[in-house]
Amino acid sequence: MQCDYFDRGRCRSCTFMGMPYAAQLASKQERCAAALAGVAPALTWLAAVAGPDSAFRNKAKLVIAGRAGAVTLGILDHAGRGVDLRECGLYEPGLTRTFPVLADLIDSLRLEPYDVAARRGQLKHLIVTHSPDDELMIRFVLRTAHEIPRIRKALPRLVEALPGIAVVSVNLQPEPKAILEGETELVLTERSTLPMRVNDVVLGLRPNSFFQTNTAVAAALYRQAREWVEDRSPGSVWDLYCGVGGFALHVAGPGRVVVGIELAPDAVDSAVASASDLRGQHPDLGPIRFATADATAQVGADLAGVDLVIVNPPRRGIGPDLAGRLEESDVRDVVYSSCNVDSLARDLAAMPSFRAHEARLFDMFPQSNHHEVMVRLHRT
Repeated sequence: MQCDYFDRGRCRSCTFMGMPYAAQLASKQERCAAALAGVAPALTWLAAVAGPDSAFRNKAKLVIAGRAGAVTLGILDHAGRGVDLRECGLYEPGLTRTFPVLADLIDSLRLEPYDVAARRGQLKHLIVTHSPDDELMIRFVLRTAHEIPRIRKALPRLVEALPGIAVVSVNLQPEPKAILEGETELVLTERSTLPMRVNDVVLGLRPNSFFQTNTAVAAALYRQAREWVEDRSPGSVWDLYCGVGGFALHVAGPGRVVVGIELAPDAVDSAVASASDLRGQHPDLGPIRFATADATAQVGADLAGVDLVIVNPPRRGIGPDLAGRLEESDVRDVVYSSCNVDSLARDLAAMPSFRAHEARLFDMFPQSNHHEVMVRLHRT
């Protein structure tokens, strides 16, 4: 992939830009294998899964800068000035086509971009998500609710310009901090959920919910988890840090009890709705339940009788407490999906009764050194 922004020094976010894609994959594979070599010496690595090395991102998180009537959509440079990246080659075409429309709308409404240094202005970020069915979720991140009436009034014009819009919301982030969004979310459209079709499952994505940024590679990740689970034929599966239910719904099956645990209530609501839709298509599925809880802190004795556990934690990993509870449990199998191989290695070291048999790199993030790796564990 060639990038004018990178070549001109305007954006250096993509640390692997200019490196041949095969070399990028090899570098990540070597990095992950080296990190796990000490805790999983007999690990078999399956061939890395890669998708397109450009036009793969389904979500854009854009900093709004410049001035009212002449905004930039992109990032801030080292001096806090806006760098417009609306032609960035990482985004799916369905995202790229929205950027000029959104910029024109912001300019026409004279929405004032937030000035970080002066702590003045209203519009901080735009977060835009594109679905496999060419639908859109658009979120305006504002400092206060002052501009909501103007955005609400402009909705018909926005929907006319972008007919694929499913959800529009406003997030309020009043803090003068470098955080993307706040706790308050106001949905302005009748629909509040963006359907994300992945393989044969439709996941409901609400504004605050997490979803993998690379839909094609996420689909392969879920297929691999399903294959590993089916190989063990467990009667019960727990999906910890389940989000909107991607793993849980992919591994559900006749005669199998599936439980998903997630801290975010909106994500749990979405997972419950998706499970209901899936059961409508497959009435023979076993029980599928979702609960709002902190998997790291609260999952303990409840693991009694669970055959297989899937974990997909944040970068910090599952940590010593949960790793210890898995180690002490009767769980026979674990499928661990990780975006940080270093925390994965620490967690595997804390579970010596489990042997890591197979692993696979899933390249969610071409042009960067970020990685997603999934490991299959059996109790020895």
